[in-house]
Amino acid sequence: MAKWDNATTEDLFKTILNLRNLSEAKRFFRDLLTEAEIIEFAKRWQAAKMLSKKIPYPVIEKETGLSSRTVARVAKWLNKGMGGYRVMLKRLTHHNPSSLGKGLR
Repeated sequence: MAKWDNATTEDLFKTILNLRNLSEAKRFFRDLLTEAEIIEFAKRWQAAKMLSKKIPYPVIEKETGLSSRTVARVAKWLNKGMGGYRVMLKRLTHHNPSSLGKGLR
């Protein structure tokens, strides 16, 4: 398996950083990914937000439809990953405090 952090993926990330608004993001990601992939990524992000609020796994599983294994994986990345979830949770909490609760303050 190829290393995920390479010139090709760096090009993709730089391209994503050039998206200017929600409409562009929706169009780009819909062309890039299948509907199922977009839905799966959205569910993982929803799980990360719920985990940051200390919502129990069974509730997250029920509300997102994710497996317990996937919720556990998201929790692992949230707590011991590269910090990407935490950066965005903090940023979004800072910009819209009512949207995420007080889990990371």
